[in-house]
Amino acid sequence: MASLTISEVAKQTGLRTSAIRYYEEIGILDSVERVGGQRRYDRSVFYRLSIVQRAQQAGFTLDEIQELLTGFVPGTPAPERWKQLSSRKIKELAAKMDEIQFMQSLLKDMMTNCQCDTLETCGKCIFHQIHQQEQS
Repeated sequence: MASLTISEVAKQTGLRTSAIRYYEEIGILDSVERVGGQRRYDRSVFYRLSIVQRAQQAGFTLDEIQELLTGFVPGTPAPERWKQLSSRKIKELAAKMDEIQFMQSLLKDMMTNCQCDTLETCGKCIFHQIHQQEQS
């Protein structure tokens, strides 16, 4: 029985009504019946939105969430869906962690080793370091 307005759903989930409308527009939420021009949801909307919110907390994009919800052969069990997408996301996060560690290393090196008087001098040092690494 569809009885909740979009405002009630938004209030209970902490989402903006515009986000809920957008989720419907892009197919993350199914279109719902309207009464007097207003969307009416049943309580199952909270289950779908809980999945969306958890996936976002885990770093999934809306496209990835769309794939989780609708991008599998009908009947694909939830664990298989999570496993496939989570495996890809873990690899992506590992690459980002490597990138962050590299950036931290560069920052620490600049903090402790830079003795330049000007940024121009610093730029020359960096230029020579880069070209020495390329020749190695």
